[in-house]
Order: sequence, then C-alpha cells, then structure tokens
Amino acid sequence: MPLQLEIVTPERLAYADTVDSVVCPGIDGELGILPHHAPLLSMLGLGELRIRKGGQEEYFAIAGGFLQVRPDKVVVMAETADLASEIDLAAAEQARREAERALTEGFSEPADLARARASMERALMRIRVAERRRREGPRSRP
Repeated sequence: MPLQLEIVTPERLAYADTVDSVVCPGIDGELGILPHHAPLLSMLGLGELRIRKGGQEEYFAIAGGFLQVRPDKVVVMAETADLASEIDLAAAEQARREAERALTEGFSEPADLARARASMERALMRIRVAERRRREGPRSRP
C-alpha cells in the first residue's frame, strides 16, 4: 500500500503524490517512514528529505517545520522545501556569500547574529543538496 505524501510550505504545495517511503530530517536525526507507520508528530530540522517511489528517488532541501504521520499519509509542513533539481545553485551561492558578509559584521542584537547564522545554514544546505544530486544524477534503485 503506497503512502500519500504532501509537502507544504507557507507559499505553496511543493509536492503531492503517492510514494513508497520518506526520510525526513527530524530535529534529533533522520526519520524513516513507510506505509502503515505508527502515528507521529515531530518537529523538522534543517536537511535533506528523500522520497522513494517506484525505484526512483527525489530530494528536497527542507528547513524547519513539522511532520505529521498517519498510517496512510505523511504531511510535511516546512518553512522552506526546495526540490534538488530546481535549486538555483547561483542564487544559493549568492545567499551564502551574503550570509558570510553579514557574519563578519558586528551585531548590536543577538537576534541579528542568529538570523545571519540561520541564513548561512540554509544556504549551505541548499548548495550541498543541489551539488550532490547534480553530481550523482537521477538515482534509481531496484
């Protein structure tokens, strides 16, 4: 029995389809979900979400949010979710450079430093996901 997956961000429905399995970046490590998984509600961390469907794998760069698992459906409510093949590597590199510049400046507020660090982490994660997937190409598994 396939698993219905929805990946939702505040801006859009990023993905909706039936899949064989999902691996999400939880705040305490990766969470693997198969059909008939026990109900679960968890916070998401920053990282790569992997989807397996019919021997093919797809990848998203995910930043924060929540995961709701029911036996037949998984809903990922993420702050951001970018399909690896759609990540604009040049834009991600520019965001990294801007975050680096911000981190070298002095901060009057701790919140400014936290925002700069978060921007750097998101940019680096998007670059890592995009580069790895482009290097490996589309992956299929038997």
